[in-house]
Amino acid sequence: MLFLSNIKNTVLLSFLICWGCGNQAKSTKEKTTLDSETATPLAIKPITVAANRTAAYLPLLQGKKIAIVANQTSVIFTENGHAHLVDSLLALNVNIKKVFAPEHGFRGDVDAGEKVLDGTDPKTGLPLISLYGKNRKPSQEHLEDIDAVLFDIQDVGVRFYTYIATLQLVMEACAEKGIPVIVLDRPNPNAHYVDGPSMDAAHTGFLGMTEIPLVYGMTIGEYAQMINEEGWLENGLKADLQVIPLENWTRNMTYHLPIRPSPNLPNDTAIHLYPSLGLFEGTNVNAGRGTEFQFQRYGASFMDSAQYDFSYVPQPNFGSKTPKEKGKTCYGKDLSAIPRMNEVSLQWLMDAYENTTDKSKFFLTSGFTKHAGTEKLQKQIEAGLSEAEIKATWLADLEAFKLIRAKYLRYE
Repeated sequence: MLFLSNIKNTVLLSFLICWGCGNQAKSTKEKTTLDSETATPLAIKPITVAANRTAAYLPLLQGKKIAIVANQTSVIFTENGHAHLVDSLLALNVNIKKVFAPEHGFRGDVDAGEKVLDGTDPKTGLPLISLYGKNRKPSQEHLEDIDAVLFDIQDVGVRFYTYIATLQLVMEACAEKGIPVIVLDRPNPNAHYVDGPSMDAAHTGFLGMTEIPLVYGMTIGEYAQMINEEGWLENGLKADLQVIPLENWTRNMTYHLPIRPSPNLPNDTAIHLYPSLGLFEGTNVNAGRGTEFQFQRYGASFMDSAQYDFSYVPQPNFGSKTPKEKGKTCYGKDLSAIPRMNEVSLQWLMDAYENTTDKSKFFLTSGFTKHAGTEKLQKQIEAGLSEAEIKATWLADLEAFKLIRAKYLRYE
């Protein structure tokens, strides 16, 4: 704590460390839950996210010019709620020079797929550099006056959720510049399983930078180490990487996210269904955008109304200015009561395809391939393969990935 310049900041740092030791007392009851199979407590101590472990990373920021990759989930939890990491570090006289903003923006209020613009944060006055516009990767000029980059974003463990692509590109840019990267780890609410089709090398891109399964079962800190050690950065580079681990968490815990990680993931049900219903993003079927039940329902006007007793009408709202099937009556299914998922399910995608009155309207082939990571899945569905037959074709890739993944797991 010697780097703090006065008694006021010393007291504030001590207060932050106390938060870190206890995480958020108010939400302890939500976070320390029961295993659905054993019905026994999974934890005695509350989960502590890495951002709360200020004593572990503040010394790494001492006397340095810092850039932060952050959004609305980048918070330190308190007994009464939370404080944004940027605000907290500024109060401690950490020299933050700029913020890199990922998809959905620094404050998390930009639509999916909508470009994030450079600008200035009105609250802090810090420059905001977009990593979801003309640049997906920090330029060497962006890093010219930076000594270290701090990365803290809540992930949900799905390959096409773009924050892991942002992480990889940030690590790559920092490796090129010789700048350390510090990743603050957070729980992954879908860390309890590995499933789905694996990305084919021919289709890698921002919806999947590497050949991993759709659901990879790792925290963002574990994944960062795998990127680094497996040589996935361009030209064989390796970042100067340090991961600050979280505490008192295991991957089989249910974990409630107190802040929605993006505009169209409003609750736990949506987050758990996202790996399965996210595949609808590569089709013309609406997956709940334009309603208050995003990724908890699906439907379309061109699906057979005689097969469904549920319908809804998407309208522009927060997170979706132009939802698919806007203003049209969509026939489909309500999945808002579905329990926590332990696998990627194809049953709803296959149901929608089967009951589409004009199948030529169903797939957006390029978009579907980017989300699935392979051309095979669309062809398998069109050929009428069963879900079991399709899943059998994933097994070899899943087992090979699990062997690699096992080297980087830090939590039980």
